[in-house]
Amino acid sequence: MVDVVEKASAYDGGFSDPVQASQQVFRAVMDAMARPGTVHHFPEFTAPPPPLGPVAGAVICALADADTTVWLDPSMAKTGMVRDWVVFHTGAPTTPYQSEAAFALVAAPQRLSSLNGFALGTQEYPDRSTTLILQVETLTKGPQLVLEGPGIDGQSTLAPDPMPQHFAAQWRANRAAFPRGVDLILAAPDGVAALPRSARLIMPEA
Repeated sequence: MVDVVEKASAYDGGFSDPVQASQQVFRAVMDAMARPGTVHHFPEFTAPPPPLGPVAGAVICALADADTTVWLDPSMAKTGMVRDWVVFHTGAPTTPYQSEAAFALVAAPQRLSSLNGFALGTQEYPDRSTTLILQVETLTKGPQLVLEGPGIDGQSTLAPDPMPQHFAAQWRANRAAFPRGVDLILAAPDGVAALPRSARLIMPEA
């Protein structure tokens, strides 16, 4: 009986109108990447099994396909329901290795101790890197991040929470590897924001 319920959960909760929904989510994510620090909204198109949330679920459904590999953080990987749901609704294979992932789904960013284990791309092919989709509780009520760089008029601010451990130092190291490096999509209950590798982070001293 449990297996039947898990199978049903894997099949349910995807886009009801895949073409329209994926286009809308894709545009929101691309706008967020083009304008780092801005928040973009779309309806909750998906209802995946927890701990994968509806916004992150919509993002992975819009971006992943059979040619991209997805890594799940331990809180998602420990339940086969999330893996089965992602595979069924995207066609993407999963991998236990961060360095092989085109996309990474992270339900607990605060437990992510390093970004360096993910694919950073190469000087010749910087696009062969991992895009991390971090589930955060808020984009406006956490420690403030001040951003500069392409797509930003002067500076922009964002306050996501939770974020990976020692995030300021990790992001500066990621930015120093440019054009190599990872990109981040922040999926909150009220929208998405992005930190492409080109964004420079300025954090006020404590």
